[in-house]
Amino acid sequence: MIDNSRAEILLEALPYIRRFTGKTIVIKFGGAAMASEELARHFARDIVLLQHVGIKPVVVHGGGPQISRLLKELNIDSEFVDGHRITDQAAMDVVEMVLAGKINKGIVALINNEGGRAAGISGKDGSLALAEPHSLTRKNDAGHTEEISLGRVGRIKKDGINPEILQALEDNSYVPVIAPVATDSEGNSLNINADTMAGAVASSLKAEKLILLTDTAGVLVGDETITGLGPEDVARMKDSGEISGGMIPKVDCCLQALYSGVSRTHIIDGRVAHAVLLEIFTDRGVGTLISNDFDKNRAPASPVAD
Repeated sequence: MIDNSRAEILLEALPYIRRFTGKTIVIKFGGAAMASEELARHFARDIVLLQHVGIKPVVVHGGGPQISRLLKELNIDSEFVDGHRITDQAAMDVVEMVLAGKINKGIVALINNEGGRAAGISGKDGSLALAEPHSLTRKNDAGHTEEISLGRVGRIKKDGINPEILQALEDNSYVPVIAPVATDSEGNSLNINADTMAGAVASSLKAEKLILLTDTAGVLVGDETITGLGPEDVARMKDSGEISGGMIPKVDCCLQALYSGVSRTHIIDGRVAHAVLLEIFTDRGVGTLISNDFDKNRAPASPVAD
């Protein structure tokens, strides 16, 4: 007996291929998906397939664990404040070497080896990303507010993304692979959170989708993945504590992208093989979809603070 299940999968994907052909999708690649050689190969194949069906993928990658390992090997101490690494100039040299060198070129090679066309850049190339130093504000033991410098850690300035180099690469059928390193107004290198960089790039390109690969199954309530959320739902779930901890900056990144013109945002499980294809081309997906569509009959939520 002939198994028609594969044909059904292709038919399920067809309307999504039609809908997204010619559209830009920005994908943040990191975590378990990047640490596993097998998952990384699956990801590269996903990117190649997207490219071959006429979708324009843009990849932004992280690299925190790799940076930590090399800093340890070089005996460069890392100080953390509330989970944020303080990055001095010596550490920044390592960050740039790892992100813009080893990791970036490795991802490019993976995509090219699978039959794609990828080009690796950082936020410094073509004046892609202009940033400013990012400090941490918190209350000290005496209850007074203090500002702590994070050194060479930055945040993208308002209108700080210049998409010309990305558009040039896309127009010539290359997949941009972006290392999250930017410059300040004086030309100094700054380390940018990869989710933040991906959101800023997606906003600048007015991308159809922003997809964040994570090490969880999306936004969870108990053991259940919640999807189909609007900004109002996210605000309510943050207030109730259903969204907490490390998921807060990810949903905030998604909301900021929506307010800036991105159509839909996704937080998906990068531990699942071919997670990108499953999220884009199937009805169920593998994570959480957040979109303004789900708030169309509600009052809009307030914009996310910088």
